[in-house]
Amino acid sequence: MKRIKKSGYTLLMNTIIFILGFPLIVLVIWSFTKRWPWPCMFPKAFGIRSFQYMISPGSNTLQVLIGSIWLSIVVTLITLLISIPAARALGIYHFKGKKLFKMAILAPIIVPPVATGMGIHVAFIKMGLVNTFMGVVLVHLIPCLPYGVRILTNTFEITGKSMEMQAKVLGASGLQAFFYITLPLIAPGLMAASSLVFIVSFSQYFLTFLIGGGNVITFSMMMFPYIQSGDRMMASAYSLVFVLTIFVLLIVMEKIVKRYYKTHNHFYI
Repeated sequence: MKRIKKSGYTLLMNTIIFILGFPLIVLVIWSFTKRWPWPCMFPKAFGIRSFQYMISPGSNTLQVLIGSIWLSIVVTLITLLISIPAARALGIYHFKGKKLFKMAILAPIIVPPVATGMGIHVAFIKMGLVNTFMGVVLVHLIPCLPYGVRILTNTFEITGKSMEMQAKVLGASGLQAFFYITLPLIAPGLMAASSLVFIVSFSQYFLTFLIGGGNVITFSMMMFPYIQSGDRMMASAYSLVFVLTIFVLLIVMEKIVKRYYKTHNHFYI
């Protein structure tokens, strides 16, 4: 019986790995494919035109990629700074209209950005935020905040405030209780929220194009025209770099959280 369960588990995991990995294999093949006519099973010609263009100085791909990563990091940090107190209030405290607030936070996800984008654009023009880095950061907060607040609300609901209250009873100040007790407890939720927020910000195209006005160029803005034009070689190469960038950053964030737990494990003794 145990062998059957183990075999079933192995089959399930291999199936999931194949489902997740097969599209990446296709992207790798297409990024080196010059010609792949239907109904041929395999490409007829290979090349490295896409990667030659990406590393060429005239494409500015590396500069745009670094700028996009920096933009998404700034958005992630600001989102977490806003989400932590909001999620703490929604997850721990009880007040009238709490369910309404939880539903209202999800409004930017429910309402399509196209419906609100033009109004945001007009408001940002009046405030002088159009075509600026800060304007793009602020507009990215609109789709990112619901994810950050929602994930951290669930985290605070699970952890509660009993450990923090115990620390205060033993003489810790509010800041000490937060940094030494609450923050390590919610670290997994922070990692999950920051990962999702970074991905959402890094993937934004319409809002970035609308508010950035061409002055703020992100990696998704460089990638999208190739997807629309049908240049599968260039689109696959950019998509591959896009996926690998997110994958590497998620691994780095996971390593940071694990190291944090290893260096702060004495707080739980």
